[in-house]
Amino acid sequence: MHKKYNLPDVKAPRFRQNGFSVLTKKFFDNFKTKYPKHKDMNESDIRNIIKRFNTLMWENVIEYRDGVQFPESIGTLFIGTCENAKSKNVDHVKSKKYGVAVSNTNWETDGKLAKIFYTSYANKYKFEFRECWGFRACRNFKRAVAKAYPENWTMYVKVDPVKKLREVYVKEQTRQYALYKTEQKLKSYNDFEL
Repeated sequence: MHKKYNLPDVKAPRFRQNGFSVLTKKFFDNFKTKYPKHKDMNESDIRNIIKRFNTLMWENVIEYRDGVQFPESIGTLFIGTCENAKSKNVDHVKSKKYGVAVSNTNWETDGKLAKIFYTSYANKYKFEFRECWGFRACRNFKRAVAKAYPENWTMYVKVDPVKKLREVYVKEQTRQYALYKTEQKLKSYNDFEL
């Protein structure tokens, strides 16, 4: 028997977390003081440059298996393949359409899920209070990952839920480097030269 799907109450009160923005008037004033040659730029131009840079970063995360290392050695961002959750993953659109709870089974990816990982635990990322840093993806980034993942889901790093993330990532980078070195040696290999 299928469990009845209860529609969410769209009129119910919502909790809205207060946002924090780094791009304040104080930031723009400090930027123009520190870099006087850019003092003629207005705030919208600077915002557009930052937004474009961030967009290029997450596009590269999707395109490259190893992800992207942030500037200033803040950390690494990559997409990992994870096992499906043990709890039911409800597909709300189909559930609303049929009136019963329909689970999302991810048949295109053999039941695997994409997750966006941020890590700062490599040796070169040793900076104070690194445990306090986190990463929250924007909506465009999440949607782009959801769209690209079913097409190339085998390309991304498989993350074991029991092992530490640092160990999984370092092991995968070492494996990729060994494959690269082997490929370079095979290019110069000649069967007839002994």
